[in-house]
Amino acid sequence: MAAAAPPAPPASAPLHGVQPLRAGQGHSFLWRKLHSLSGIVPIGAFLVEHIVSNFETMNGPLAYAQQVKFLNALPLVRVLEWGLIFIPLAFHALYGVWIAFRGRVNVNVYPWAGNYAYIAQRVTGLIAFVYIIQHVWRQRFSGVSLPENPAMAFHKVQVELSNPWMLAIYVIAMVATCWHFAYGIWLFAAKWGITPGERARKRSGYVCGAFGAALCVMGLMSIWAVAFNPAYKDAPIPYMPSQPAGVVEPAPASVVPGTTNPQQPGNVQ
Repeated sequence: MAAAAPPAPPASAPLHGVQPLRAGQGHSFLWRKLHSLSGIVPIGAFLVEHIVSNFETMNGPLAYAQQVKFLNALPLVRVLEWGLIFIPLAFHALYGVWIAFRGRVNVNVYPWAGNYAYIAQRVTGLIAFVYIIQHVWRQRFSGVSLPENPAMAFHKVQVELSNPWMLAIYVIAMVATCWHFAYGIWLFAAKWGITPGERARKRSGYVCGAFGAALCVMGLMSIWAVAFNPAYKDAPIPYMPSQPAGVVEPAPASVVPGTTNPQQPGNVQ
């Protein structure tokens, strides 16, 4: 007797169909749970804080320097930096790369929205991964140390964004990172059973999309303020005397920190 033919695949798939994470599906269950959770807390929370802090560039070099000084004056800031940012970020990124390269692309067979989102999530994750490596190295560990010299924060980013290639990288990375995070929130809610059912997931998609778009707009506005705002193009580096965090008295615009000689605005030696 001839074996029965396998059933044909469905003609369409639910737009927001996502399989929940369940135990008993292999040893990767715990790692995937941690990977999913770490993308929201603490990494997602830090991303929101980072974009909100960088939005201070809209108010100029002094406001941005005050924000950098405040953050670096938090208690146990280096413990928080490594324990809640660098280590979780390394785990999320490396495990995410492993997941991305193990996945199979099948949009040529099943051109559904969920499959395109699956690809976009992995591509944007890889873009964010490469960008974050260079960004952390160049802004945190290379050149002038901003934790000890917060007055240089605006100028350091401004110098980097004066390179058109770096400016393009920043813009692309901002869009990719915000999309990755917004869709990651939606996936988290779906996989953890927070949004059961098609209606809940569809509404969640609108909320996550709006949230991600708002973050992206704030990030792009911060980039514009540093790279293109004419009011800050030749702004001098603000004078920040040694005072408690959050208390900054600007010196005359013609004085460069660490010198007693007047300088032309924007002329840093």
